[in-house]
Amino acid sequence: MNAVNPEQLKAGKNCILVFRNKKLNDFSLTESLVERISACGYYFDNISFIAFDRSEEIVRSLVTAKTDYENTVIVCPRTMEVTLKTFIEHQYDSHFNEIGILKSGSESVFMLFADSENRLLVSDIVAALNEKYDIAYEKAYIRTMGAPASKINSAVSNVKSIAPDLQFNITEKYGDCRIEIVYSDKTPKKAFDGVMRSLVEKLNEYIYSLDDSTVSERLFELLKLRRMKISVAESFTGGGIGKSLVEISGISEVYFEGLNTYSNEAKMQRLGVNELTLRHYGAVSEQTASEMATGLINGGNCDISISTTGIAGPKSDNTMKPVGLVYIGIGTRDGVSVYKFDLKGNRESITRTAINFALFLAYKTLK
Repeated sequence: MNAVNPEQLKAGKNCILVFRNKKLNDFSLTESLVERISACGYYFDNISFIAFDRSEEIVRSLVTAKTDYENTVIVCPRTMEVTLKTFIEHQYDSHFNEIGILKSGSESVFMLFADSENRLLVSDIVAALNEKYDIAYEKAYIRTMGAPASKINSAVSNVKSIAPDLQFNITEKYGDCRIEIVYSDKTPKKAFDGVMRSLVEKLNEYIYSLDDSTVSERLFELLKLRRMKISVAESFTGGGIGKSLVEISGISEVYFEGLNTYSNEAKMQRLGVNELTLRHYGAVSEQTASEMATGLINGGNCDISISTTGIAGPKSDNTMKPVGLVYIGIGTRDGVSVYKFDLKGNRESITRTAINFALFLAYKTLK
């Protein structure tokens, strides 16, 4: 078989045809399929959803797929298997193999079933494409926290000239950005290393991982390495930081306690926050966050502490402080640092972002 030179490929070579019941609105299989194949370096220029009772549209979509695309992935109900295979095999003058792959010259068709078990796996599709184009793709990651989108986009744009064949998949959620770098085994090592070095230099203050680890996983690894214990006192984050930590296997080695001190009384009784501090500055204040973190350290059972206090909305408290005002305290034996944020978004967004920022600040403190 003659390999196709990947440099000759143009946009619009890969498509997905989904034949489905138009009354059903579950797109999870297709979303997962696109995400997993794209993560391996193969991207789709067209995704079409066609009702399975529209025979003319089905035929039209199959004809277009053969004319315009080199690789077509079909997702359909098992009941359509015989009809579709008969039509497609006649179209391409070839036959599907036992797992659902048809090859005809430079064209390939992959058939998956939405309602039953498949012998064809995503790994089979990727392997077939790798063989076809005589190429294999690898992935590298950079994880950042709180980096402005403009700074990330600028850093990525600057490195594209170094290795233009690299693909960048950038996703951000609640301040946590995942930069996925897809490169081939044909990418020169010097060029790839130059890209990574440039990105790290430009984004260094925001980076917490050079693999696909989460920020809570990185914090756990650092605590374990330092043989340190952590305690958490949360107010408006409602135990979210503790939840992120206890999801990690082995966390008991480093996690001493997590307190959800939501009320002022809990802050005073459990953490020793001064009543005058709460009266004068309020629960959402730098001073209260500091005393919360200090109270955990003074307990003598942890080496680093996290405290959170803020206003998640949708309404402010009776102090008229703005929604999104957040204070995060990070305490160690050497003292306490408090960080102020003015976060935007709804209640969930503000809370989840604050949780991520708190974990990141603890990581950076130990780093």
